[in-house]
Amino acid sequence: MKILIDNGHGEKTPGKRSPDETLLEYKWNREVANMICDLLQAEGYDAQLLVPETWDVSLEDRCRRANAFVKNTTILVSIHVNACASDGHWGTAQGWAIYTTKGVTAADRLAECIWNAANDTFKSPQKVRSYSAAPYGRDFEADFYILLRSFCPAVLIENFFMDNRADCEYLKTDIGKVTCAEVAVNGIKNYLASLEG
Repeated sequence: MKILIDNGHGEKTPGKRSPDETLLEYKWNREVANMICDLLQAEGYDAQLLVPETWDVSLEDRCRRANAFVKNTTILVSIHVNACASDGHWGTAQGWAIYTTKGVTAADRLAECIWNAANDTFKSPQKVRSYSAAPYGRDFEADFYILLRSFCPAVLIENFFMDNRADCEYLKTDIGKVTCAEVAVNGIKNYLASLEG
């Protein structure tokens, strides 16, 4: 199974930063995406970055790259940090979440495995957000371009909120970055194991 890790956004993407500009989303995404790839590769998994560049590769190009692989032997995990306040100020929304496209899709099982890893790992004051408690229903659903236009099962992880002070401080720590990476890795591994069972 090819595991594609998409590090969202680029260094020039406007607005993708904490209100105090101490967290730049493109940089955080790349650091954590690299950790995920390194951890998976160290265990023998076929993982690679979808976007090794630091500049912003278009969503069309990201999907074209993903779709160059055989869809039934590939998965895509897109790494992001969430934000809630559109005015550049600190907000109150917080927590980790995962997204798939709307409806029942091949990505729901992948999302559930990663959500379970997050729920098992993050403890108060970190919060794991869920849409529903139903099986394959804890993921949020949105027709994000990369999810909708990628042929393979694809999920998008929103690793907490960069415009929530507590979430932002956690994200900037080494333990925060490593833990977010490990959650993705453990969820991916559990998903792959479920395919063999």
